[in-house]
Amino acid sequence: MQYLPVLILLGVGLGLGTVIILLSSFLGPKIKSSMKDTPFECGVPPLGDTKHRFSVRFYLVAILFLLFDVEAIFFFPFALIYREFLSVNAFILVEMGFFVGILFVGYIYVLRKGALEWE
Repeated sequence: MQYLPVLILLGVGLGLGTVIILLSSFLGPKIKSSMKDTPFECGVPPLGDTKHRFSVRFYLVAILFLLFDVEAIFFFPFALIYREFLSVNAFILVEMGFFVGILFVGYIYVLRKGALEWE
């Protein structure tokens, strides 16, 4: 019984969302035209083929950037509590060294595979 308000809120949310989607599909305009089906880029008519293929290297560099960027976020909490815990024991310093080592091995692996080279 203590979850009854949550279930009511969930039911109201799902019901309202369903009603809004159904009403928009029944009451919305259904006029089709070739102009509406063309791709639209910020008010500029598209130039050339809209199915332009990007190199896989672009996605690989983007994913590697996200990976190393997210791992770099873990340095901030360490930097904030470094002085506080170093006086107690050096375990946190050893763990951060281990983390940096794994990060460095991953970076060397990426460099040796040539993932960051543009030909």
